[in-house]
Amino acid sequence: MLMRCVAFLGLLLLATPVLASKPAESGADATAAVAKADKPRTTSTGTQFVVPAGWSVQAKGPKVLLTPPEAGSQAVLVDVKAADADAAVADAWKLYAPAKTWPLQVATDSSPRDDWDQIRVYNYETSANDKRTVEAIAYRRGGQYTVLIYDVANAVGEKRASQLRAISDRLLPKGYKRETFAGRKAHPLDEQRIEALKAFVEYARKAYDVPGVAIGLIDHDKVVFAGGLGVREIGKTEPVDADTLFMIASNTKALTTLMLARLVDQQKFTWDTPVVDVMPSFKLGNADTTRQVLIRHLICACTGMPRQDMEWLLNSRDATPETVFKSLSGMQPTSKFGELFQYSNLMAAAAGYIGAHVLYPNMELGAAYDLAMQKQVFDPLHMRVTTFDYDRALLGDHATPHGLDVDGHTAVAGMGINDSIRAARPAGAAWSAVSDMLRYVQMELDNGLLPDGQRYVSKEALLERRKPNVALGTTATYGMGLMVDHTWGVPVVHHGGDLSGFHSDMMWLPEQGVGAVILTNADTGIFIRGPFQRRLLEVLFDGKPLAQGDIDAGVKRLKAQIAAERKRLTVPADPAATAKLASNYRNAALGGIQVEHNGGATVFNFGAWHSEVASRRNDDGSVSFVTISPGADGLEFVVSGSQAQPKLVLRDEQHEYVYDAAP
Repeated sequence: MLMRCVAFLGLLLLATPVLASKPAESGADATAAVAKADKPRTTSTGTQFVVPAGWSVQAKGPKVLLTPPEAGSQAVLVDVKAADADAAVADAWKLYAPAKTWPLQVATDSSPRDDWDQIRVYNYETSANDKRTVEAIAYRRGGQYTVLIYDVANAVGEKRASQLRAISDRLLPKGYKRETFAGRKAHPLDEQRIEALKAFVEYARKAYDVPGVAIGLIDHDKVVFAGGLGVREIGKTEPVDADTLFMIASNTKALTTLMLARLVDQQKFTWDTPVVDVMPSFKLGNADTTRQVLIRHLICACTGMPRQDMEWLLNSRDATPETVFKSLSGMQPTSKFGELFQYSNLMAAAAGYIGAHVLYPNMELGAAYDLAMQKQVFDPLHMRVTTFDYDRALLGDHATPHGLDVDGHTAVAGMGINDSIRAARPAGAAWSAVSDMLRYVQMELDNGLLPDGQRYVSKEALLERRKPNVALGTTATYGMGLMVDHTWGVPVVHHGGDLSGFHSDMMWLPEQGVGAVILTNADTGIFIRGPFQRRLLEVLFDGKPLAQGDIDAGVKRLKAQIAAERKRLTVPADPAATAKLASNYRNAALGGIQVEHNGGATVFNFGAWHSEVASRRNDDGSVSFVTISPGADGLEFVVSGSQAQPKLVLRDEQHEYVYDAAP
């Protein structure tokens, strides 16, 4: 629940931009115009921002209204002078939509940056049936505020998340030019700088109550540190070390595209080979869309395929690689190829299975993929502990996943929900350790060479994976399982990974010969990744000390959000509400839910995993049941139907699933 609430905010605030290459235009006209490309503008007081491509902009006095192509969603910028941030936001709402009265959930300060004196974030309470996210962010410089309001339908928010990020990427005070490390030479990672990075990670680990973190650092072909901080499991003493296995989640995608790059070198196909040429059975929602898909499109997040994870997450007991392809056969893009970043685990899974099928056409898809990765990636790179074998991982030196309980305390999380990714494993099911991931990062830094100088993969095939396929805001792009971020003027190639209780990142600076890996075993580890990347740059280039403030403000914001969410929940779930639940529910795509009562607790059992649920009475009068078990929190089921025909409704941002009562 909490991780989902902060995801939208994190996308907007954690990334910061480079400057526009040309002067921003005045925003003083009142005529709505549609931007043909991302367009720099300024507000009435000179605050810099960007109008995303395809959005209309209308400026009148202190207010700028930004509207996407879909009706009913807006981003609004309002310049106001006020005594404090609360007053500034109140005045901004009066100028934007005085009749709207979303109740305030929580207001928290973010760490100031970009010459802003204060950044304060306001999250508003919306019900699941509203299908909407509402936030305001007050930016202050001196006595002048610019307030940014997001009033966005969830479907639009997910589809256009990269464009929403573009608005805030360059939200800068008048005349301000951001710090850049372009053209500068990085300091060597000597003992003092290594200790500074370790001390930062240890501080962040304790601040967010993460039991264990593994980190690794490379500087010019040398591993200068590989080790761990903290323990593998809360309440136990076994330490994290360089060989401790963590689930690396979506970092698996880059390893999958590396396998594909090897097959390109072996002339099994090219990046531009139509997928149906190598797997004629591959299908998307219609024949026209299917014919357009090239090998590169499978893992570029650029085809407009919406995120559709609920099928494998909730119906994993019966999921197989074949069911992944079956799910894809009913999917259609919601944007044009190359237009918008939309992340698809199912398409990424298909990429790995298709590559493996080309190598081993007579094998079962899962077994073929496992063998292809072992032979094409793990063995040549001497990644000796990396595996897709859960049993092998759990019997050895491994980290235990942790989440937050309903009151915000760190607790062991069940592995059941992480089992769900097995059927889509090319997208995120690998287990690995810092020692192995550093071998992979070193190969990337060496442009495809092995430590002994032998050519492992061609430079051309390797680097094709980093080329931009789609924009992530204005400062980063997505290639094939890899992002390239120019936020601070130097390219940082990286990718993160997120599963229940495991959050990680790998990154390298190709111009500087520096790489890093960070693996964590708690859900709050997600909040360390971005500041760690920033701290690495600070240490390398003597950058302004921003990362520490991100940690301190982030911890306060997290605690405030937990407390605000907790007030709305009834734990154990309200007996009067649970008494109206059916014993079983079923949805054709997601499978079944068995409702169980264990003492005073109500549990939703999804087969492969289960979670206790809390109840919540929403502002619109509806009742929701929300999963609250550590690592499995955040799914909200809204009670619907009638007493005779009870139903539950589950939504992600672009889909709605109705569960009917079942015998």
